[in-house]
Amino acid sequence: MMIALSSTGAAAAERPAGGEAIDGVVVAAGTAEAVGAAEASTAEPATAGIVVTTTAQKRFENIQDVPLAVQVITPAQLEAQGVRNFQELGKVSPSLVIRPADQPVSSNVSLRGVGTLAFGIGVEPSVAITVDGVAMPFMARVYTDLPDIAQIEVLRGPQSTLYGKAASAGLIKIMTVQPTDDLHVRAHALATGDRERAGGVSVTGPISDTLGYVVSASYSDWDGNVVNRANGERSNGRETLNTRAKLRWKASPDATFTLSGNYLNGNTTVGRPFIRMASDALLRNIAGQTQAVTMPGITIDADNQDISNNYRSRTKFSGWGTLLRSDFNIGKINILGLTSYDRFRLDDMIDVDDTSATVPAGRNTQIGAFRSRLFTQEIRLLSPGDDAFRYALGLYYANTGFQRPFARGPVFSLANWYGTTGSRQIAGFGQIDWEFVPKLTAQVGGRLQNERIKYTFADRLASTNFDGHASDTAATYHLGLDYQATRDLMVFGSYSTGYKGQTYDLTTGFNRNRALAGPVRPERSRDKELGVRAQLLERRLTFNVTYFDTDYTDLQAQTIETFADGSSAYRLTNVGRFNTKGLEFETSARLRQDLNVGAGVTYLDAKYTSFPVSQCYPLQTVAQGCTGSPGRRDLSGARAPQAPQWKGSGSIDYTPTLTDRIDGFAQVAGQYQSSLYYVAGDPETFQPAFTIVNLSLGVRSHDRRWEATAFVNNLFDERYYASLLNTAGNFGNRIATQAILPRDYRRYAGVRLALNY
Repeated sequence: MMIALSSTGAAAAERPAGGEAIDGVVVAAGTAEAVGAAEASTAEPATAGIVVTTTAQKRFENIQDVPLAVQVITPAQLEAQGVRNFQELGKVSPSLVIRPADQPVSSNVSLRGVGTLAFGIGVEPSVAITVDGVAMPFMARVYTDLPDIAQIEVLRGPQSTLYGKAASAGLIKIMTVQPTDDLHVRAHALATGDRERAGGVSVTGPISDTLGYVVSASYSDWDGNVVNRANGERSNGRETLNTRAKLRWKASPDATFTLSGNYLNGNTTVGRPFIRMASDALLRNIAGQTQAVTMPGITIDADNQDISNNYRSRTKFSGWGTLLRSDFNIGKINILGLTSYDRFRLDDMIDVDDTSATVPAGRNTQIGAFRSRLFTQEIRLLSPGDDAFRYALGLYYANTGFQRPFARGPVFSLANWYGTTGSRQIAGFGQIDWEFVPKLTAQVGGRLQNERIKYTFADRLASTNFDGHASDTAATYHLGLDYQATRDLMVFGSYSTGYKGQTYDLTTGFNRNRALAGPVRPERSRDKELGVRAQLLERRLTFNVTYFDTDYTDLQAQTIETFADGSSAYRLTNVGRFNTKGLEFETSARLRQDLNVGAGVTYLDAKYTSFPVSQCYPLQTVAQGCTGSPGRRDLSGARAPQAPQWKGSGSIDYTPTLTDRIDGFAQVAGQYQSSLYYVAGDPETFQPAFTIVNLSLGVRSHDRRWEATAFVNNLFDERYYASLLNTAGNFGNRIATQAILPRDYRRYAGVRLALNY
């Protein structure tokens, strides 16, 4: 749990007397108030006595009393680290690494070194994501801006018992602002020196004594930090429009209904500069197609930010969703219903050869679309949270469907197919917390779930059609024990199991052999944790530490199939056994009334314990461990990709009073990440350690009704890569390495204005 008492934003909501909360919405005496209400108000800056709350166990609890590894992230922390979209969340969460790609579906989210990198439709991540309590089965749906955030919770380790089959490695809970009983208006505008423009407004308040609402909208536009010399346009940018509305009806003192809807529309541009290339590399090994010919005007080096593409690589996406939340109080029991429906579409258009070559191979493209739909229904029953014996019980139903038309060519890596997949899931879950002796509490939880999946695949080039279906029933459980030694010291231990369901790998190369093999087997995990939660000096100092050790069997992971013509296709498979263990430290301190510090550090040891047959990386030699035909390597004992040994973030906040009406503030925030490989052992995808420092200076009114901030992100202009790609196969098996550049690849500065009434 990382608790940064940042004075640049209000604290998380405190627990009301007799109140409960589920997924960030407080339910007290038949009312529903927002976690974000405190932030929307004109509250004083956070103090050491403020209680930071979490809903990790599906009820409203002081984070220091929760025997789980959970981090609460506030909007103020996001702003301090320059985080404005989902892809950048890893900057504020030491155990989280998010690797972007040319389109969101290919991106990868890892917690404690575990994540699923998959290109097939319907493949769920190992890290689940929920928005206002509703699970998102399609990762691309949340790869956008983070508007109207109340708070974000990162639950580390398997969370399958309470949160289902896609949480075998962890969970990210995103909670947005809810209707409030008083009128609040928030607005902000942002501009940077490198052409980013953003703004948003949120209005929440009452219509009558029984009706409340939220209306919010945000827009952002950044043209990117890569220049396409073929057409003069900028690339690696994004444009997003987000809107959301909620209507809350207090039908009676014991019944509340909240109906919400959201719509988003946006696009990204794709630019992957070459940072290394052999002097004798030729596009597709075609005579004369040197780098100077295929990428005129480009100087390839480690700092290159230019590309030369004759096809405009990009994505465009749009989606909408609705959610009906029903809260009922029957005596001391709370019943919650969540009914949701969601639709989303993403179109991807990529220059596969990444050149402006005029030969046919220089005009190879891939064009496709992802279409998803989702319906979910969840019902929960919660006992009072302050009883010695308390429980949370629930039923869950989900029905999902995906479609993927895809074409690539016309020269190499040819593909033209159409796939569909769907699933139906039914689950029952529950957890009992029993303080069977004073200060000693046991937790017992379990989940039983059944899922049916089906697919169709039509390969138009091979004139083949396949279809199939499968079902699976699985159980997961959680056992825990915590001891509240004093008011401010708690120790705990737990044992949890995780599960991620079976799936079909519907990607290029799907054929009769894959169809006959059936689905990729389920992924399972077993996690052991020990933790200490401590506060000292009248709760002005917080220190938490968690030890974890998690074993995975049948880990689902992406491998590469290489064909005779040098082209490649990606395939999902079970890689054997995997172990991740380490220590997570979080601390915060209020040194003075106007000086706060906070930090979190993760030490991680994540390795394959059994992976005897893995695809070789491009250019790997026999001396480097690539043997056999086709080439293979043994990754048993190898460190996992995207798993830095050390990763940390922290901030220092100074908020002096300047006059009786105006306060100043200064904040230094930083992150450190040790070296890692983006592909296990591939030297072309090695990212050295780096440190990023951000600085913010500003003034605000004492009542927080307005705020003006000047900031510099990546103050020392530290260069690093968000991802690296070894594309030697496209260049005659000579060194050819591309990079995906992060938003803060270069130092940039900006201003932010905020109003809060």
